[in-house]
Amino acid sequence: MAINLQKGQRESISAPKFTIGLGWDTNSSSTGSAFDLDASVFIMGDNKKLLSDEHFVFYNNLTSPDGAVEHSGDNLTGDGEGDDEQVKVDLSKISPQASEICIVITIHEAANRRQNFGQVRNSFIRIFDTATNAELLKYELEEDFSIETAVEFGRIYKRNNEWKFEAVGVGMKGGLQDYLNKYN
Repeated sequence: MAINLQKGQRESISAPKFTIGLGWDTNSSSTGSAFDLDASVFIMGDNKKLLSDEHFVFYNNLTSPDGAVEHSGDNLTGDGEGDDEQVKVDLSKISPQASEICIVITIHEAANRRQNFGQVRNSFIRIFDTATNAELLKYELEEDFSIETAVEFGRIYKRNNEWKFEAVGVGMKGGLQDYLNKYN
């Protein structure tokens, strides 16, 4: 049975191999332009900085150097039910220097299209066991991000040799560049 998390809540991840599913629905009629939301993953060390440029996993770099994080590719519309993008994680392969995996969703060309997360609804992040497809936990974003164009949905971090997930739900209005500046 999946655990439904609230913002700020933390939960242990027992499965070494799991998939992060990300989903959302958009209101394209409000801007007249289609939405393209993108999942990005920052693999960081204890200093809260990327281990290397290659440890930034997104639609143009689908796999981390150690093979531990693999992005499913870019979903350009977000149409349909279920996960819009997925990221597979194998903690048994992850670099020993890695202590945090940050999951961010951004709106592609948000400024040009006059779009923000206030026009996005039913956003969620879920983690399920890759082998069994059993959902382990889920976090549904409830906030109204009326000016933000990027949201950190969650983070997976290591403390005392145990990996945990934290439901973050914090937005930034500078898009992906804000997160690149923060974690690079």
